[in-house]
Amino acid sequence: MSYVHSVLQPGETVRHTASLHWILYVPGVFILIAGVLVWLFLPDRSGLIRFVAVLVMWACFAAGLLYIIWTWFNAWITEIAVTDRRIIYKTGFIRRKTVEINMEKVESVEIKQSVLGRLLDYGEVDIRGVETGFEPLRNIAAPIELRNHITAT
Repeated sequence: MSYVHSVLQPGETVRHTASLHWILYVPGVFILIAGVLVWLFLPDRSGLIRFVAVLVMWACFAAGLLYIIWTWFNAWITEIAVTDRRIIYKTGFIRRKTVEINMEKVESVEIKQSVLGRLLDYGEVDIRGVETGFEPLRNIAAPIELRNHITAT
């Protein structure tokens, strides 16, 4: 059971769930591509140059794969939900961090998107409340849709 569903109050319903954008995987994919390029242009002769090239290739494969797995894990342990009463943000696996804010306490929702973010539909969402606010939620998929669900009454 997800964290969000385990903390819902009686009668409370989830209106929207948000997630991290797939753009977070791009650096890991680029590292894997670098490993493939080293493999494609691996020197034919033996010796130190070939040995170093093989080490670089395997290091790129390992680093790219670890980066992709780490990014997937972070996306898996992150939950963002808008209910009819509050906004819930949870991250962490063993050491958990949660932030919740009642809908009545929300003053504003600010969206920051770069040009690439506008093209690929991701961005940063900054939710500000009467007394406190969330830390900015970065690399959120469909940030305008999330804002619309938060500001809808």
